[in-house]
Amino acid sequence: MYSEEKIVEELIDDLENDRLTLPTLPEVALKIRDEIESDNVNAGRVATIVIKDTALTAKLLQIANSPLYRSRNPIENIQSAIARLGFVQIRNLVSSLVMKQMFQATNDNLDARLRDSWNHSVQVAAISSVLAGQQDKLPKDQALLAGLVHDIGKLPILVRAESIPELCDDEAALDRVIAKLHPIIGGKILKKWDFPEAIVACAQEHENLLYNHEGPANYVDVTIVSNLQTYIGTEHALASHDWSNIPAFEKLGIATDINVVDIEENQEQIQEIEHILITA
Repeated sequence: MYSEEKIVEELIDDLENDRLTLPTLPEVALKIRDEIESDNVNAGRVATIVIKDTALTAKLLQIANSPLYRSRNPIENIQSAIARLGFVQIRNLVSSLVMKQMFQATNDNLDARLRDSWNHSVQVAAISSVLAGQQDKLPKDQALLAGLVHDIGKLPILVRAESIPELCDDEAALDRVIAKLHPIIGGKILKKWDFPEAIVACAQEHENLLYNHEGPANYVDVTIVSNLQTYIGTEHALASHDWSNIPAFEKLGIATDINVVDIEENQEQIQEIEHILITA
């Protein structure tokens, strides 16, 4: 018989004993990362991997020529894009651009949930990129990737829900299971993917509104604030939460009553990023 508590216990037990099926990064992202992290990384070899995927090539060229990186001379080939963006940004952008294909399901209800989750992650990623660009030593591409994967822990839960019709049909119960477990599972996934600890922490801590630390703002602060910003004007519980005691806002130097999306100088960047990722 279906029991919400039993589902939670089973998911935790499977996670702790490595029985929970975790998603894997698409092959092209793994190949790019392996090449870039090799001792003798070569721009030509990186380009050869990228151009095998025409859609990915087109998106990277679009980004290289976007308002985010635009210079006087347009970029017309992938090797020039690699030279402009650099290996680290290419690695992060490739991982970001292939992420969408992971948010799919065979069940119509869960497919809708995954689409909503992807769209939310895109919003968080776009805002994160802009906020990081206003800080010292927080590269925008890293913040973008952190925003896209902050909710990655929802995927195994939704996949499991496909095999439990009672849970799949009980949206409130499914929401509670997701809220309780997705930060833990998300951290596990990103560790498995060998992502930097700074990004792993974003999955683990993005709903910890009292998260605090020494020193300047980090990616967790960016992700927390970006996540909250997406709920402005909605009926989500976090929209009515008292934000005045959330340390991340102070770390970023942002007033809690400011909607960063409405700031004119941010709008073009946010819209450009969202368009690129939604159509990826």
